[in-house]
Amino acid sequence: MRKMKGLSLILFCLIFLLTACSGGGSTAENNTPPAPVENEIKEEVKEPAPEEPAKEEPPAKDLGGRVIKIAAWWDLKPAGATASEKARLDKIAELEKKYNCKIEFVNVPFEEYMNKFTTSVLAGEPFADIVQMEYKAALPAILKGQLLKVSEFTTEQNNINKDADLMTKSPSIGGDEYGFDNPGSLGHGIHYNRDLFKKLGLPDLQELYTNGEWTWDKLLEVAKQATKDTNNDGKTDVWGYSGWAMDVLKHFTAANGGNVVDAVNGKEMLSDAKTIEAAEFVNRLYNVDKVVKVKSGNPMDWEETNTFKDGDVAIFFAAEWMLGDLTFEVGIVPVPNGPQGSPDATYANSGAAAKFIPKGVEDAAIVYQIYEETFDIPQTEEYPSQEYLESMYTNQEDIDMIREHITGTGVITLDDAYPEYPTGAFVDDIIVKNQSVTATAEKYKQQAQASVDKLGK
Repeated sequence: MRKMKGLSLILFCLIFLLTACSGGGSTAENNTPPAPVENEIKEEVKEPAPEEPAKEEPPAKDLGGRVIKIAAWWDLKPAGATASEKARLDKIAELEKKYNCKIEFVNVPFEEYMNKFTTSVLAGEPFADIVQMEYKAALPAILKGQLLKVSEFTTEQNNINKDADLMTKSPSIGGDEYGFDNPGSLGHGIHYNRDLFKKLGLPDLQELYTNGEWTWDKLLEVAKQATKDTNNDGKTDVWGYSGWAMDVLKHFTAANGGNVVDAVNGKEMLSDAKTIEAAEFVNRLYNVDKVVKVKSGNPMDWEETNTFKDGDVAIFFAAEWMLGDLTFEVGIVPVPNGPQGSPDATYANSGAAAKFIPKGVEDAAIVYQIYEETFDIPQTEEYPSQEYLESMYTNQEDIDMIREHITGTGVITLDDAYPEYPTGAFVDDIIVKNQSVTATAEKYKQQAQASVDKLGK
């Protein structure tokens, strides 16, 4: 009897234990016993942070229908021929509505431009709110207090002072930053006639540059190889080089680490050792080795800048905008550095220009802001000026050369800003009259310094 009671008790406990372990569930995942309460990790439930109310942008300033004028000696209005231009036209329309204004692009003939600028600013009523201006014209205007500094119409919130991908500050002039423009890349450098190079079996200049062999001596060597009588009539019919002698001197001076005038310190530089060394080299091109084609018969004639278009010149300096309608393929490399030069400076930027805001423009800050915003559009280019450069050059190697080795290497050259600065007479004496370089530099040194002093720093 006791055994039965013992067995009954054991059986009862066993049934109780099995019932407890089964938990009364019917699915497999419920067969795992829960962890002890003391070992449970309880996730803290966080109350969602209250959303901050969106900051409302202050309403755009109502300009009451004001016309904002943007002037140049050509039409700056986007033509609408590319996706970027179409997007900018749409943006302009949007901004006109946003600010209740009208954006007008003013085209003034070059020969009338500076007179219109000067007379209108002196009258206190600038003919345009934003003006395109060459640096050589801007310097006198700056010295007379007729242009505003970038710092006077921008804040740290403007793109130009932050990412600078819509607008960038142009190089300083007159000791401060006055100019601005949208970022871009331009092809200012030594171009060469690829077709002629292949025909004559000349070494490719980009290969020479890449191999570190592109020097003044190498340029002269190649130019001498190209200068020849190919039809045996006793006359040279293919030439190594061409150009406007004034420009040629300035470019080689810049590539030698110099400048024909020091506009920052107000000093003449025709007598500087770097200028003299460049002038000696240019004289070799024209008068010693005679590799330069002078189509007009006068190396001081500006039209010599276009002589290369005849197709019988191997090497020439040109800007990309000069390459339209050529019948031959071109390549580009930087102007080779002289003995005292560096890759940071490869050409003289005598035609440097930018946008400026004249003194007397009402609400200059909002005018600038609107102009900057016209470029705040979806970017369709992989890099600045892509569409433009691809329209000018057929080889990607040329575009890469411009972007990687030429862009940003221009030396602002402002001798044209100074009244009667004798660069022309200096070059004429050396190249046309074949006078001594050092004697010529000494001859014009005082006149050059007097010209600088007359305008002031």
